[in-house]
Amino acid sequence: MTNIDSVELHQVIVHKVGNPTRGEALSLSANPLTLNDNIVRGLLAKYFLGPFNEHEQWHFSHLSDLAMNEVYQYVTALFDEPKQFTLKTAQLAQFLYSKSTHAKVKEGELYVVHFKNVPFGTDYTEAIGIFKSETKETFLKVFPHGESWEVIAEDGININKLDKGCLVFKQNRENGYVVCVVDNTNKQNDAQYWVTDFLQVTRSANSYHYTNDALGMCKLFISNELAEKFDVNKSEQIDMLNRSMDYFKTKDEFKFTEFAEEVLHHPEVIDSFTQYKQTYEVARQVTIEDEFDIHLSAVKRQERVFKSVLKLDKNFHVYIHGRRDLIEKGYDEMSGKHYYKLYFEQES
Repeated sequence: MTNIDSVELHQVIVHKVGNPTRGEALSLSANPLTLNDNIVRGLLAKYFLGPFNEHEQWHFSHLSDLAMNEVYQYVTALFDEPKQFTLKTAQLAQFLYSKSTHAKVKEGELYVVHFKNVPFGTDYTEAIGIFKSETKETFLKVFPHGESWEVIAEDGININKLDKGCLVFKQNRENGYVVCVVDNTNKQNDAQYWVTDFLQVTRSANSYHYTNDALGMCKLFISNELAEKFDVNKSEQIDMLNRSMDYFKTKDEFKFTEFAEEVLHHPEVIDSFTQYKQTYEVARQVTIEDEFDIHLSAVKRQERVFKSVLKLDKNFHVYIHGRRDLIEKGYDEMSGKHYYKLYFEQES
C-alpha cells in the first residue's frame, strides 16, 4: 500500500499469543501502547501497511451465517465501541490462541490497530488492522563505551517483513467488509490457520482476481501442460507467453474465445486449454469467468513472473520479446548439438 503518510495510528495494542499444544501462554496487555515518538509511529505504519495490495480484496464469510464469523464480530465491535478497545482486542487474542493448535504455528506478538485516514480508492476511511509477528532476526547494535565502541547482538523484528496481517476497511459491512490479507509464512503446509481457521475470509469476485487467476492459469498451461501434450520447443512457449501478456496489456476486456483464437491458434491446443481451465478451477478452488474487465494492476503483478528468457545450458540467456519468425532452431550433426539462429538488423 502506498500514500500512507496521512494514516493515523489511533490505538495500538500488543498481546503475546503462544501455541497451547506446546504449553505456551497467552499474555494479554492491560493497556494500549503509548506512542509519543513520531519516528516509531512512522515505522509502525510502514511495517503494518506497506505489504498490502489494496486491489487484492477479500471479505469475511461463514458457511452458515456471516454473523457467526468471530473476527467479523470483534472487528465490528472495535469500529463501533472504541472505548472497549482493550477488552475487544483481548477477546480477539483469545480466539486466535484457540486456533493456534497446529504443530507448526509459532508463538508471536499480536498487534491490533485502529487506523484513521487510510487511503481507500479516491477517499479515506477507518480501518482495523490485525497483525502477527512470528519471525525474529538478530541485529547488531553498536554503542559508545567510554572512549571506544562496543557491539552487542539483539533479537528483533524486521520492519520490512510482515509475517501475517489483515486490514479491514470500514466499507461494505453488510457483506463482510473489504479485507486485505497477508500471510508470508506457512504457505506450503497445513498451518494455513490464519486465513482459513482464524479470519475465515473468502476472496472477492472482482476483475483483479479474475485477471490474476487467468494469467496464472495461462502461464502454467503454456509452461507445463503444452510441453507435455504437444511438440513445442522452449522458444515457441516463450512466444506464446509473450502473446498472452500482450493480449492482457492491450485489451480492456478478456474474452475466452477471442483469447484462445488470437493466442493459441490451433484447435487442438484450444481444446486442451479449455479442459485445463476446468481442472485449474477445481484444483485452485477459483472461478474464472469467460468474460471480465482486465485489471491493469493484476497484469503488472503477473508480468514480473512471465519469463521471456531462453536458457541454453549455462552459457547463454536469450531474452525473447517478440517476432518468433526471426528465431530458427536446428540441430548440427557434426557437433551433436542444437542451435538457434537469430535474425536482426542491427546490434546495440
